[in-house]
Amino acid sequence: MRTFGFPEFLFILEAAQWTLALSAIAFVGGAILGLIVALARTSENRAALFASGVFIQVFQGTPLLLQLFLIFFGAPVLGMDINPWVAAGAALILNSAAFLGEIWRGCIQAIPRGQWEAAMALNLSYTARLRDVVLPQAFKIALPPTVGYVVQIIKGTSLAAIIGFTEITRAGQIINNATFQPLEVFSTVAALYFVICWPLSLLAAHMERRRARALAR
Repeated sequence: MRTFGFPEFLFILEAAQWTLALSAIAFVGGAILGLIVALARTSENRAALFASGVFIQVFQGTPLLLQLFLIFFGAPVLGMDINPWVAAGAALILNSAAFLGEIWRGCIQAIPRGQWEAAMALNLSYTARLRDVVLPQAFKIALPPTVGYVVQIIKGTSLAAIIGFTEITRAGQIINNATFQPLEVFSTVAALYFVICWPLSLLAAHMERRRARALAR
């Protein structure tokens, strides 16, 4: 029987690159779709408000694991060939978009109404008001919670192990099945997640403190 050693540790460490790659895909895709959702949620168009509201309710109101299952196992039923990369990426993008969209909606609505009225007084179009006045201010408010949410995305990638995507957790499962040393293996897995996520948590807290000090002045 194999024992947990340096080669096994390297195997799990190498899987971290796929965790980070999947996290990057989920964040970039989720950010693009999430911005669209946030803008729809703050628009005056009833259809956009309704559609974005339903989207958020569905993807915030159901577990990410279930969303992974539905995409990975549901796509072949519909005649679509799908692999774990695509399924995990799609599920995480949709899930991240729902949460980022709601975070950013709050940040947009946190801009004082006077800023909107001043932009309207300058006869700026709705698009110009958002682009030149509202979104630059909302961006500063959104940075700390967005960085904090990236930590949740990284931890959420661990669920992709259930559909066979080889990231840190799946690599740990493979090594554990070969060594039968769960304490050593999954302690290593937990340590790697901590090393990745802790700096981001510190950065988010630092940004929040800086913003609080800026508002107090």
